[in-house]
Amino acid sequence: MTIMLDGTSLTRLQVCAIAREGEDVSLSAAALVRVKRAADFLASKVAGGEPVYGITTGFGSNADKLLGAHRVRDELPGGNPEHNQGSLLEELQNNLLITHAVCVGEPLSIEVVRAMLAIRINTLLRGHSGIRVSTLEALTALLNKDVIPVIPGKGSVGASGDLAPLSHLAIVLLGRGEAFHKGERVSGGEALGRIGIEPMRLSLKEGLALNNGTAQMLATAVLALDRTEKLLATADLAAAMSLDAFAGRSGALREEVHALRPHPGQVETARNIRQLLDGSNLIDIPYHLVPRFRTWNAASWSDPHDQQRRFDIGWDYVPLAQRHGREAFYQRFLPFKGGKKHQPQDAYCLRCMPQVHGAVRDAWMQACRVIDVELNAVTDNPLVFPDAENPSHIEDQVISAGHFHGMPLALAMSYLKAAIPVLASISERRLNKLVDPANNDGLPAFLIGNEDGTDSGFMIVQYTAAALVNDLATRAHPASVYSIPTSANAEDHVSMGTNEARHVLDMTEDLGHVLALELYTAAQALEYRQDMLNAARALAERGDWKAVAAKISCAPREDRAEWTVFEQDVRSLMDALCKADGFHAGSAVQNAHARIRKHIDFMRRDRAMDGDVQKICQLIASDALLGSAR
Repeated sequence: MTIMLDGTSLTRLQVCAIAREGEDVSLSAAALVRVKRAADFLASKVAGGEPVYGITTGFGSNADKLLGAHRVRDELPGGNPEHNQGSLLEELQNNLLITHAVCVGEPLSIEVVRAMLAIRINTLLRGHSGIRVSTLEALTALLNKDVIPVIPGKGSVGASGDLAPLSHLAIVLLGRGEAFHKGERVSGGEALGRIGIEPMRLSLKEGLALNNGTAQMLATAVLALDRTEKLLATADLAAAMSLDAFAGRSGALREEVHALRPHPGQVETARNIRQLLDGSNLIDIPYHLVPRFRTWNAASWSDPHDQQRRFDIGWDYVPLAQRHGREAFYQRFLPFKGGKKHQPQDAYCLRCMPQVHGAVRDAWMQACRVIDVELNAVTDNPLVFPDAENPSHIEDQVISAGHFHGMPLALAMSYLKAAIPVLASISERRLNKLVDPANNDGLPAFLIGNEDGTDSGFMIVQYTAAALVNDLATRAHPASVYSIPTSANAEDHVSMGTNEARHVLDMTEDLGHVLALELYTAAQALEYRQDMLNAARALAERGDWKAVAAKISCAPREDRAEWTVFEQDVRSLMDALCKADGFHAGSAVQNAHARIRKHIDFMRRDRAMDGDVQKICQLIASDALLGSAR
């Protein structure tokens, strides 16, 4: 697919396709008419002697310096020993790129630079920048012929746009700098030669048009938002699997509940988790049906098949003497205490998932709104209005403004940056609850049988998640609140939005790792929960009430009158267990669990877990698990 760029309709989805899937772009013929109109207009004004900022004047703190007709040193007897080819107007534009390409650090990824190229081309197509059609076509050839400029990652303050990184991007057109071509890192001149383009000399305002704008922060933000969208869906999936593993409550997810506080992200999260849990008979299960884990021993099971299990199960019986004043309760619920406490609400990390995930989703949606506007905005300076009505002087048609300032993007990214550790934190809390025997509703400690006392299970998985959450939290400080003036205070307030967007994109990787660790743990917990319940059901189906009674502590003695009541209660428990058509998670959760098990086996005893962790992280990074759930 070739994506048509016209300056007005570029979408985040298209940018991601260009960046990640290598799609080519074409230029709208109507847009190129606008581009030529602006370039011709500037040429006519300069030919008429009009002073124009950034064209016949210097930049920034040099804005008060008018360019002369020739170089000052040309007046020396014998001529200028430093004579350069081309006019001062051309030298000004070329020097702008040469002197501003000063970024440091590891190169930006190919994806980010491809996105930058597409965004820069698109904004220049609006026809308010003064660039020539031929220069814009050369920039497009870089993208389509896989010449990707090498741009060190750090060096932009986010106003006058991304001056330094965009200079690295555009300097390749001059045959300078470096570029990746077909994956090979070569000089800019060699890269141009490989695709049959001669190095350029820039014309009026083209240096400014190429390097004055928000392309790096915007490109990075687009890719970060795309990744965050998938991670929000992954977080909902992890939450659903954990809730199924806890045999939790659905009341906090109900549609009528969220109609009373209809934040869009909250409503969407609740709907999504309800859908993921659809078909589960673990959710809202009567608490008395759920047995708690007991450590396996040789006397745990009499049947040879049951002897292969990795657990024992049990309940406590509530005798008649302890039901006084609670008769109504025990008319509804059987007098057995297993893994679940009788309470109408779950812990916050389960009950408040719509509110927390939803708030992060709202932060993401706000950032999307800002980025969608910016994708088709003009962000260089000055702005050229060749068709302005009734202009009285050049300043009515070439207007210095501040669209290069990245603060709209910076604050949107600050908001999302603060939200990412929140999503990671609630995920880690669910993971911690799954492995903690005091809080995991009857599951084994650290989700391992540990009958010999030698196994640590999933204990250290939570450590790693905790370390990642702390790291994310310490990186969440907003860069946008800390401006450092530049250009001798001509640029006395900057956005730092490029740092902000870069931080967010980097942080999405660790967020993905935390969610992967929760899903790794929840898959183990869910399997234990289902197997323990289905073991209880299988035992009940055999019809031997005394075999079930053997799993129950605090039973009365057979010579007591209460023994008959106890037998009736046990038989009622057996009937309730048998009525279930097998205990299982929701359909989407089952699919995701099956996909995990294709790559990672259930952990019966301690084993090296590093390979498991790599596999689950790869499943999240590739979005394969989301595909299974859908």
